[in-house]
Amino acid sequence: MSQYYTDYLKEGRQKLAKELKIANIMAVPRLKKVVINVSLGEALANKKAVETTMEHIGLITGQKPVPTRARKDISTFKLRKGEIVGIKVTLRAGKMYDFVEKLVKIVLPRIRDFRGIPLSGFDSRGNYTLGLSEQIVFPEIDASKIDKVRGLEVTLVTDSSEKESKKLMEYLGFPFVKIKQ
Repeated sequence: MSQYYTDYLKEGRQKLAKELKIANIMAVPRLKKVVINVSLGEALANKKAVETTMEHIGLITGQKPVPTRARKDISTFKLRKGEIVGIKVTLRAGKMYDFVEKLVKIVLPRIRDFRGIPLSGFDSRGNYTLGLSEQIVFPEIDASKIDKVRGLEVTLVTDSSEKESKKLMEYLGFPFVKIKQ
């Protein structure tokens, strides 16, 4: 188990329980899973893009990605049902916290002109979606060996409301944009 996760279990849950005035420690907000998604519109013309992207996402997450397929035909995009249109990975438990730690401590500071992540990424259920415009901010990816810069989407799924999820993410170290007053 990672040190990041054990710190959350030992100290973080108690601090969040006090701050949110929650009596039962099991009712404290927690991460359920992290989903990494890459859309591959170019995969229809370039089949090699799927292989290289799967390799890169596998390096980033430490887990084999799953291709997502089109559910129906769309003639304007020349898309047929069953063709690969993206790649996704779902991380849980130890690998999830390892990825979140890497995201907070290594990846986000490497983003060019980074001033914090926006608060607009929360949905009504307390989940947060963060879009990264390039995969080369991850240290596992060698920038000289990529064929094309691709963006990816990271969704953090929680079991609490938007306000509680924000407090959880602040404790985990996510740097939100500071609002000037």
